[in-house]
Amino acid sequence: MRPTALITGASRGLGAAIARELAPGHDLLLGARTSTALQPILADLPGSRGWPVDLTDYTAVAAASAGIDRLDVLVHNAGVADLGTVAETGAPTWRRAFEVNVIAVAELTRLLLPALRAANGHVVLINSGAGLRANPGWGAYAASKFALRAFGDALRLEEPALRVTSIHPGRIATDMQQAIVATEGGAYDPDRFLTPETVARAVRQAVETPRDAHPTEIVLRPIAR
Repeated sequence: MRPTALITGASRGLGAAIARELAPGHDLLLGARTSTALQPILADLPGSRGWPVDLTDYTAVAAASAGIDRLDVLVHNAGVADLGTVAETGAPTWRRAFEVNVIAVAELTRLLLPALRAANGHVVLINSGAGLRANPGWGAYAASKFALRAFGDALRLEEPALRVTSIHPGRIATDMQQAIVATEGGAYDPDRFLTPETVARAVRQAVETPRDAHPTEIVLRPIAR
């Protein structure tokens, strides 16, 4: 029986790259907020199944998770990155960062724990370099990613039969990154950043690490150019 992997935020960018990387060895459940958003990646990967749900609608998430009895890999890739200094950032932005980047991750993991336990599964948290060090203007995002790392640490200790990997990439050449650079007032040069395919390969390597090892943290940085 082929292992099953659920990837959130799989419609584009890094999530789509992770889906393509895992597709040869896994049956895929691909998550996004809408079925429409998933159409291109589902067309690229015949045999994969869409899993459209708003991850902050916890009633809908519970209903969508109910039919999953066994899950080998859960990749938490969906997230938001709203930038601003502490002086500029109000409560709604802080709330949104923690809601999407932490609370939704914790709730989906909780709901899928029986399925993950049944498979001695692997939880992969797509974190960020900002989850290791905060920079000016990234306060809410970095705080949520620090919290995500703490969640992974706690889950790893509480569920010793599971493997939990936090992946901390630097900046990745995606549509989201292009929007971030525009917000910062800079010129977007994708050659300065990691490719989604490079980070996706790190995810696959973590998942395929032999069971006598537990890859707890992976840190990736772009080569300086």
